[in-house]
Amino acid sequence: MKKILIPLLFSFLAFILDSAFAQKQINLNLPWKFIQGDNPVYASPGYDDSAWKTIAVDKIWESQGYDPYDGYAWFRVKVVIPSALKSNASLKDSLRIYLGKINNYDQAFLNGQLFGINGNNATPEMAKDSAFIQAPMNFWDKKRPYTLAVNDPRIHWDQENAIAVRVFDQGGQGGMYTGDQSIMMTCLGDYLAIENNLAPYVFSQGKLQKVVGLKNNSVFYHLNGIFRMIAVNKLTGQTVFTKDEKVNLDPGERKESTVELKQIDQSVLITYRFEFQDTGETVSVSDETPYITTPTPPDKPRINGPSVTAARPGKPFLYAVPATGLRPMAFEAINLPEGLILDKQTGIISGKVSIKGNYQVTLKAKNSKGEFTRELTISIGDRICLTPPMGWNSWNCWGLAVDEQKVISSARTYREKGLANHGWTYVNIDDGWEIPGDKNPKRDTAGNILTNDKFPDMKRLGDSIHKFGLKFGIYSSPGPLTCGGYTASYQHEIQDAHSFASWGIDYLKYDWCSYEQIAKDTSLAERKKPYFAMRGALNTIDRDIVYSLCQYGMSKVWQWGDEVGGNLWRTTEDITDTWESLREIGFSQVGNAPFAKPGNWNDPDMLIVGWVGWGPSLHPTRLTPDEQYTHISLWCMLSAPLLIGCDLERLDAFTLNLLANDEVIALDQDPLGKQAVPVIKEGDIQVWVKDLSDGAKAVGIFNLGKNTVKYSLDLEKAGIKPGGQVRDLWRQKTLETTGKILVTDIPSHGVSLLKIKQR
Repeated sequence: MKKILIPLLFSFLAFILDSAFAQKQINLNLPWKFIQGDNPVYASPGYDDSAWKTIAVDKIWESQGYDPYDGYAWFRVKVVIPSALKSNASLKDSLRIYLGKINNYDQAFLNGQLFGINGNNATPEMAKDSAFIQAPMNFWDKKRPYTLAVNDPRIHWDQENAIAVRVFDQGGQGGMYTGDQSIMMTCLGDYLAIENNLAPYVFSQGKLQKVVGLKNNSVFYHLNGIFRMIAVNKLTGQTVFTKDEKVNLDPGERKESTVELKQIDQSVLITYRFEFQDTGETVSVSDETPYITTPTPPDKPRINGPSVTAARPGKPFLYAVPATGLRPMAFEAINLPEGLILDKQTGIISGKVSIKGNYQVTLKAKNSKGEFTRELTISIGDRICLTPPMGWNSWNCWGLAVDEQKVISSARTYREKGLANHGWTYVNIDDGWEIPGDKNPKRDTAGNILTNDKFPDMKRLGDSIHKFGLKFGIYSSPGPLTCGGYTASYQHEIQDAHSFASWGIDYLKYDWCSYEQIAKDTSLAERKKPYFAMRGALNTIDRDIVYSLCQYGMSKVWQWGDEVGGNLWRTTEDITDTWESLREIGFSQVGNAPFAKPGNWNDPDMLIVGWVGWGPSLHPTRLTPDEQYTHISLWCMLSAPLLIGCDLERLDAFTLNLLANDEVIALDQDPLGKQAVPVIKEGDIQVWVKDLSDGAKAVGIFNLGKNTVKYSLDLEKAGIKPGGQVRDLWRQKTLETTGKILVTDIPSHGVSLLKIKQR
């Protein structure tokens, strides 16, 4: 038997060497070995992992049978690294082991020795860092490229090498997940950074401008070549801009180039390509230009926002009339129920109503340009949150770096940028306001939760937010610790509910996280239990608090969220600012549609437009402009909660255009509360239809493909009567009808969002 196996082994090694030589890289998107738990012996090259299960590294472990699972796990793979990689490379000094992205923290070992921690190289002398999980929580989105010198003793050239990766995760979506893992020699392109996404485009006098940086990250190599920019209209395919520059970059040097285009009402694809003079290598990246479709609101008053609002009998009521138009503006409210008063200068209605009922109130707004009147239903009863909440949450921009100043600045920006005039209401603090789990004391002698130094006075902060006519949200967890490792509400639910009420809290996000350690099993009863507990606590306070269940859709929460007193519930894992995440989450919201109704909303997570980053470092969203139009359109079609996740102080003109289109927002805030459903799927095209309270239909025609599509919608096939008036909601224009066929050009990853009146 040995005489047969040895030649086969050498033949197999020869195949690997020849293949690697030809391809210049080794593909690591292979089945890896996998085990839950933690043991340092797992890094040893001679460790026998034959009893471990196999796992793919192109998807999270939750999607491969390990749901739920948080904590430590190990990945292992064995691979021959041929010296042919060196001889075939233009640069022969360093080997690059790329592990893709890892959720959430990692230590990487080569042949038993540490070589990387959370995307940073580790020298052989470094101790195994047992505190590697003490890092920013957004490490799930950080690439793991590790480099080693070719003479590094950790590399066994032309021999089998054992790569072991220790991973720690919490809060879902664990493990190695991108599927682009590889081994190759470094090249000149690895040292060049084309910085095209460090800042957004600037709109100025009918033009779009942006500065693009070129940086040489090498301390040794000179980078010389041609930098080329080519801009192509996405809909027509016409080249609208080209620019070539000869660039020489010394080690560590950075240079800038400017792109300037005429502003149009559709996106332009720009490719940035650097051609290296010495090696012929090329590096290219691309982006797409923003375009504004939302018309500027007129100076004459216009009242926006939902046509219904609600409170429970005897609970504090707060409503700021959302009105655009020239200031100063005077407000009037006719037929207000007893117990409510209106501030005629600010438009803020406050007070308490004791008697149940639906009160029809006439709102008026008047300025020097004219007057506007609109009806508002104030519902006093057992159900609140009759339209999806609209507001801002700190997590997607600030993460655990949130503080009081960032929150109050966000509230102030609501007024300064006019968001409040379009119905944006809530200002929500996410994780990071409590005492960290390793610090004491966490509560006072009476058991009341304490805040950390970043939030010295929650009552004062709540009062400041309410003075703007806005509402105040907060975050906790049913377990002993939050996702970020801060004090949570376990066994202190009533005390925390009363603390929240005393601070003026209007919204509570209640995040599962460490309750995984408390739950006896994964049964439905155990999943419901902590949410019943906090609902009972909230019932003891003299204040309405919108109750948001954040447990990532486990046990089909949409089927029982109302039973435990929830107003909205997360249906998915966390969203990220990528098309893949947006597509997977947004277009999967189908089976939960029957459970959306006034007071109960499916929540596919927060908005990922603007400057995001999960704190403290931020970047412009990586979604293209068309993907962002799709994002807002789909969330509004889904009657989803709309929670902005960006730095409001950096709101640019394009992002404000996304958030201030009242006709688009009206789909989300429609009082019927119906969630859209897909009615046609043809290739990359999906047509979603939403019933509206006025009898009209909202239609979203989404292009999930990579190319522009001219699509002919058969209205009857979509369940829509032909001949009705068609309204382009993003451009706020009425279109001519074309019988039963509606033809539209839809850019890649883009949308045509329409409202069609039924005859």
